[in-house]
Amino acid sequence: MEENLEQLAKSGASPIIKIAIFGPESTGKTTLATQLAEYYKTVWVPEFARDYLQEKLDSGRGICDIDDMLPIAYGQTKLENEGALVANEYLFCDTNLLVTKVFSELYYNFCDSLLDKAARAHQYDLFFLTDIDVPWEDDGLRDSPDGREDIFGAFKQSLIDNKKPFITISGDKETRLKKAVAIIEDLTTALRMGFTSYDFLQIHEHGIPLENIKKQFDFYKKGISKSVLVNPATVNNGILKLQESDFEQKTSFFDVNKSKLKLKKFVPASGAATRMFKFLSAFLNEFDIENESINAYINRKKDTELSLFIVGMDKFPFFEEVYKKLKEVYPDFDSLPRDYKNYYFIKMLLSPEYFNYANKPKGILPFHRYKDHIAAPIQEHLYECAFYATSNNQSDLHLTVSENHQAQFEEIVEKVKGEIEVKSNSTIHVSYSYQKKETDIVAVDLDNKPFRDENGMLVFRPGGHGALIENLNAIDADVVFIKNIDNVSQNNIKPVSFYKKALAGVLIELQHQIFEYLKELDSDETAPEKINEILVFLKNELNIELNDDFHKFRLKNQISKLKETLNRPIRVCGMVKNEGEPGGGPFWVMGADGRQSLQIVETSQVDLNNAEQLKILTNSTHFNPVDLVCGLKNYRSEKFDLKEFIDSNSGFIVHKNSGGIDLKAYELPGLWNGAMANWLTVFVEVPLFTFSPVKTVNDLLKPVHQPL
Repeated sequence: MEENLEQLAKSGASPIIKIAIFGPESTGKTTLATQLAEYYKTVWVPEFARDYLQEKLDSGRGICDIDDMLPIAYGQTKLENEGALVANEYLFCDTNLLVTKVFSELYYNFCDSLLDKAARAHQYDLFFLTDIDVPWEDDGLRDSPDGREDIFGAFKQSLIDNKKPFITISGDKETRLKKAVAIIEDLTTALRMGFTSYDFLQIHEHGIPLENIKKQFDFYKKGISKSVLVNPATVNNGILKLQESDFEQKTSFFDVNKSKLKLKKFVPASGAATRMFKFLSAFLNEFDIENESINAYINRKKDTELSLFIVGMDKFPFFEEVYKKLKEVYPDFDSLPRDYKNYYFIKMLLSPEYFNYANKPKGILPFHRYKDHIAAPIQEHLYECAFYATSNNQSDLHLTVSENHQAQFEEIVEKVKGEIEVKSNSTIHVSYSYQKKETDIVAVDLDNKPFRDENGMLVFRPGGHGALIENLNAIDADVVFIKNIDNVSQNNIKPVSFYKKALAGVLIELQHQIFEYLKELDSDETAPEKINEILVFLKNELNIELNDDFHKFRLKNQISKLKETLNRPIRVCGMVKNEGEPGGGPFWVMGADGRQSLQIVETSQVDLNNAEQLKILTNSTHFNPVDLVCGLKNYRSEKFDLKEFIDSNSGFIVHKNSGGIDLKAYELPGLWNGAMANWLTVFVEVPLFTFSPVKTVNDLLKPVHQPL
């Protein structure tokens, strides 16, 4: 009989989905198995050992011993195979061979090789490991409630050691059933999509909704439609141009009204400085100090960036610190030939053993040199926050960071926050969040099959900065200022703050009017004249023109349409004149519904093979510096759910390389692109000096980043 155990275990293979309920005694296995069988209108496999051992006890043959292990395993497997013949799509097994194997090892310190081999071979689509958070109940056959944690640990370890796909189920019986059903539904979807149980576990651990992955794979197969540009947004055609007196009025309006508002500054700060030092990394990889001069390398590679870096080296804010360390490491450093000095300087700057700047986040690198200190971008943002994001002597700065970098940000913040608070007469609260794992993306190969690493595991990639709409959505504030981490300046904090507050003033004025209209539309006495007034406001102030069919609607439907149009989050975006900076810009875009709207569009969203679209792109007059002020609450002071206003069809497909193999990955609609596509949008021209990004380290040599 025993010799056929492995063959019997394998013979149970079928197209049904098999779920094993696995765990120590008295952990609710039978309860969950019966609940699931009832829910899915199918059968469950009871525990063979219970009847077997009860009969043995009743017949006077004693209690369970080691010789019972194989008969129990054989009987359990036979029951399971019989159940599989009549199961309806799912089969739930109250126990299995692996349970018998664990008990044999725990109680007898021995497991028959036949049982061990069969237990390892016996496959299930998923194991539910039942937790010990339920009371132990004595039924006359169970052993003891003592040592439950150790026994549970042994069961869990057996699943890990035998590479079984499992999820731990905890809670009361209603909670367990609810969790189990949700998991089974997702597992079923994943298996039908062609994923394995192990793939499903990876996806489940990331918390990625299966519906999101289905959409991503549709995008991989069908592609993503490009934006349809109609015209560039220009001054007086989508971009508002204000006089200096107008800016002053908007700034004053903001200052007068800010005490009623909860303000916050939001800075995406998780970006690493890899690109900032890209040309220096290339130099270290390709330059041979023993056989070539740096000048020869520059001429050979036409590397003007390296030349500029070396010429301006002593003007970088990190120069003194690196130079000091070089003299410690190389006592004869000052007597070395110039090429060696420059080479060792660059090497130390990027070396993981020393400064490692290319692998650190931009936000903590030295950007500006003052008389008494060196400032990182995070410090400059703290100062800015105190200047324009303060209400009732309270400032709030929120940073999205990588989890492993948060401590480095906190260290700098704690050093300087007190001084800034004293100077600004405000209390600054700094909070952090991470890009959520559930926004990660499953990468695919060039045949649109899931891309796997050398261990056969799925490869996940971050969803791009569009994932941060989740972080923004979690913020509780009336007005949020958004600015990139590297867009700081050394000498312009007051004028920069002036224009930032002016944008907030534009926002608040518009909100006041929008909220007033929405409250009137809520009343029962909305006059036709008011409808016409709102239509004019939409056209003149928000660049929204409803189609002719609107006038054919009944008054009730007109009101409904206007409320739908007005009741949205709003963004006021500063735009600077285009002077060749790479990145997105403001355009009039044709939507799928045939309506034109103002959007910030990236080059990658445009069909560059279409001559007409390319012409519109190249004729753009303004550039998006990521200078946004956002209103996140409605006229009832309720938070919008920002996920409802995303254009999911405006993401990107990017081509990457992993271990020398090409792959594709979907990137979510950008934070200020498709993630805000269905917001109310206003573009305002702001002076170019408000935009001073640091894309490469050489940007730090520009006057705006140098001491006066």
